[in-house]
Amino acid sequence: MSRKDTIFVNREAGEPLPETGTDWAAVNAMTEEEIQRGLDADPDANPITDEDIASGRVRPAVNVKRLRESLGLTQDEFAGRYRIPVGTLRDWEQRRKRPDAPARAYLEVIARDPKQVAELLAA
Repeated sequence: MSRKDTIFVNREAGEPLPETGTDWAAVNAMTEEEIQRGLDADPDANPITDEDIASGRVRPAVNVKRLRESLGLTQDEFAGRYRIPVGTLRDWEQRRKRPDAPARAYLEVIARDPKQVAELLAA
């Protein structure tokens, strides 16, 4: 999907959501058991196990907000230090958007050695 295929809706301005054919009343009425049955039936929704992580097949996603807070940085400081647009950082932290694959890799590098990354970028 490209950016031109993305529909942006300003809910704060009262813009309505686009019609998708989704019955949101039915979705919102689902019980936890119904949700779990749906997940269990979906081969693409397999849970990540400790064994998957230990084997290196799957890595847990970096929690951007937790990473930033663990470094004791404000959003502006983190964004400036690691050259990430502050609006992008806010979108990631508020889960309006997910980092793409290169950004996830970059965040993982920051998480592993934040001081070295900052030093390399400052050089």
